[in-house]
Amino acid sequence: MSKLNRNWQNTNLWSFLLLLLGAFIVLLPLFVVVLTSFAPVGATPGVGGENNWTLANYQEAWERGKFLLAFANSTLVAIAVTAFQIITSALAGYALARLKFWGKQAILLVILATLVIPFQLLVIPIFLVLKWGNMINTYWALILPTAVNGFGIFLLRQYFQTIPVELEEAAAIDGANRLQIVWQVMLPLARPALVTLFLFTFIGEWNDLFKPLVFTTRPELRTVQLALAEFQEQFTNNWPLMMAAVTIATVPVVVLFLIGQKQLIRGIATTGIKN
Repeated sequence: MSKLNRNWQNTNLWSFLLLLLGAFIVLLPLFVVVLTSFAPVGATPGVGGENNWTLANYQEAWERGKFLLAFANSTLVAIAVTAFQIITSALAGYALARLKFWGKQAILLVILATLVIPFQLLVIPIFLVLKWGNMINTYWALILPTAVNGFGIFLLRQYFQTIPVELEEAAAIDGANRLQIVWQVMLPLARPALVTLFLFTFIGEWNDLFKPLVFTTRPELRTVQLALAEFQEQFTNNWPLMMAAVTIATVPVVVLFLIGQKQLIRGIATTGIKN
């Protein structure tokens, strides 16, 4: 028994060391970015160079990159797209998980097939539809193309299948209709999956450069990633200033991920497990 415990402890030790090595490899570039952002222009940051660190890069990057407007636009677009995806994914996911109708499996296969189609492949028909609807150079051009997502529908369908049907039957006996069951019973129980979908969608929209680059030309519609790309073109040789701008653009999604990481892990771990 002691030998078994010793082997188990050795296995845990090696697993911990491998995870530590992986975390070091992943976090090292981020550490270099943040460290460089505090360095004076033309200086190379080092461990002993704390006295030379400065916050001036952040102030200059914020003002020159006009990130206030970009943050507002990215936040508006990300929240709108996330809200649309949660609503559409919840309704479609519930229908595919609980309702019985002809062609349900075929519809599910079509939804899954959309996951393997690159968005860039659809850009021309989407552009033509947006142009036909006079939505080019508007917020709708940044919101509608990704308002529905097959991943969100499949994620919530799988999670809804883990919820006991008896809860819905009890709500139906109390007089609740389908929409009330979804809103008052299913969605509160599916909070981990909703948080997972929220994080994936919000971070994806925040980091999206393709849609603003293709569907908009007005400066007042610039998002964070478009502002960051323009900023990098202007200050190619100023590495501290560039790293400060990258850090500014990255901090919101990092904070958001840290806040919702527990629900994210729970949502991914329990999705697809049927009772």
